[in-house]
Amino acid sequence: MPGGTVSAIARYPVKSMQGESLQAVTLGFHGVPLDRGFAFVQDGVVSPFPWFTGRDCPRLLQCVPQVVPTGSYWPRVDVTVPGGAVLPVESAELAQLLELWSGKKVRLHSDYRGSQDVAYLSVISTATVRAIAAAAGVRPDHRRFRMNLVLDIGEMPFVEKGWVGRTIRVGAAMLAVHEQDQRCQMVTLDPETGESCPAVLKELGKLNGACAGAYCSVLVPGEVRLGDPVELPR
Repeated sequence: MPGGTVSAIARYPVKSMQGESLQAVTLGFHGVPLDRGFAFVQDGVVSPFPWFTGRDCPRLLQCVPQVVPTGSYWPRVDVTVPGGAVLPVESAELAQLLELWSGKKVRLHSDYRGSQDVAYLSVISTATVRAIAAAAGVRPDHRRFRMNLVLDIGEMPFVEKGWVGRTIRVGAAMLAVHEQDQRCQMVTLDPETGESCPAVLKELGKLNGACAGAYCSVLVPGEVRLGDPVELPR
């Protein structure tokens, strides 16, 4: 199986808000540092999935977080909301705005390990993104799938399912691929506007059982840069 290159690196500082495009990242055992480091939780929801996401409030996807270095590992995060106001992620004003949009009571949660759904790191190929977009009639934007690493590895979509149980090298890091990513309603939401396109999930179900991309863990930490080589299983 031929290799490829790293096409995009993304970090999502606040779960379900817009992400940041990175030129380089040093992957650790917890994946991309500060990825999903902040998340909003629904008050009174006691379940394995208490998160307040774009499924509850599509306008979350119009919020743009910015990591502001503070000289220590834990940064300050400011969020630009629709209309242009900039609010600290921990501010009462931001929580009140989310509650106004959704009618749900929320509170902020933070975790240095991140608040990912399944695994600390996720990957998807550009071919998979293109195939889903073509089938659903939307633009091929990897941000719709909210993955950390986007890999350009040729024209065959959904090759990620063949990596499960194996390892891949990306830049200086070695990753273990655990399982395909079973997708949900989030992929139907436009990554900038939150507008819903149900055809995305419907067509993905036909193409690959509603799976797109894969969940990974980091076996060997290391730096990954745009354009770095990707070595795939043989």
